[in-house]
Amino acid sequence: MSNDRTDATKAPADDAAAIAHDAPAASDPTKGVRGLVFLRDRGIIVLWLVLVAIFAFWAAPYFFTLQNAALVANAAALSAVFAAAVGFGILSGALDLSIPGSATMAAVVAAVAMRAGAPAWLGILIAIVVGGAVGWGNGALVLRGLNPLVVTIGTLTVLTGLAQVVSGGVPVTGITQLSWMGSTAYFGIPAPIFVVAVVYLLGWLFLTRTRAGARMLGVGGNIEAVRRAGVNADRYRILGFVLSGVCAAIGGLLVTATTTQASPNPSVDLLFSALTAVALSGMPLSGGRGSLPRVLVGALIIATISSALIIRGVAPYWATIATGVLLILALGFELVMSRAVAARLAPPPRATLDGASTTNIRTVEA
Repeated sequence: MSNDRTDATKAPADDAAAIAHDAPAASDPTKGVRGLVFLRDRGIIVLWLVLVAIFAFWAAPYFFTLQNAALVANAAALSAVFAAAVGFGILSGALDLSIPGSATMAAVVAAVAMRAGAPAWLGILIAIVVGGAVGWGNGALVLRGLNPLVVTIGTLTVLTGLAQVVSGGVPVTGITQLSWMGSTAYFGIPAPIFVVAVVYLLGWLFLTRTRAGARMLGVGGNIEAVRRAGVNADRYRILGFVLSGVCAAIGGLLVTATTTQASPNPSVDLLFSALTAVALSGMPLSGGRGSLPRVLVGALIIATISSALIIRGVAPYWATIATGVLLILALGFELVMSRAVAARLAPPPRATLDGASTTNIRTVEA
């Protein structure tokens, strides 16, 4: 009788131990998170490769050639530079909508200086200083408590008027000093591609290999946490605006180098393409997370779609429609993936055998 009673009380205990041991393994909260994170952060690269493979057959034989690859990269160069400007602003926690105005103002001032006899290097330096100064002004106003969107829209309006004043209301023409970075090709590769490579390489190194870059990302992710850690968060918030203005100035110089003139009228279409490239990269508009190389891939996707449609003889406005659809899908995809990752890492509580509620967190056995 005693043996039966012992077995009867021992069996439920063994069953409970077995269930407790097997349940966490069956519902591991981190299971599949890596795959979801990969899709969220690297899905744009997969999308681009899929599009290239599809267009290689759909637009054969002219699409999948080295010559067309150079054309696609050159077409993506301008959008990529402006996308870098948008990306730096978002990574620091603010969306800078004054980028077209910064590019126009920097290009006009540099063009006026070069037409007056200044060398090309001085014109480039002037443009970069103008872009950085505009970014610093935006950052200073935002730190006063003003809304970043309102501030940058106001700055865009002011810069549009100032560019008209400086240029006399007409384009500054005959700027051939910058042809080496615009219409010239080196080893069969258009010069703007080299400019983009330098911008993105320096930007990537800054964000991933420097303390200032890491702190700027921290400010974009959670500015209050950075302040509590004793870091001057305001300095890095302004730094993001300054880098955005500098990249915008480089974009304005590229436009001038390609067209040999500086127009006082900002191109809002370039801002739309830049925003699309950033959104396609999966960079959240809230800031703090993102990758410049993926932003570059986003710009390449836009240029790839346009190239394939042109080769097939499809009307250009269909490329605009396709880009807009991709933008909406990219935003939805990023939202779904982020929620899926959050759900896996922080699942809802579950009931245990004793009726208590606990979260599904695995313990590590010694």
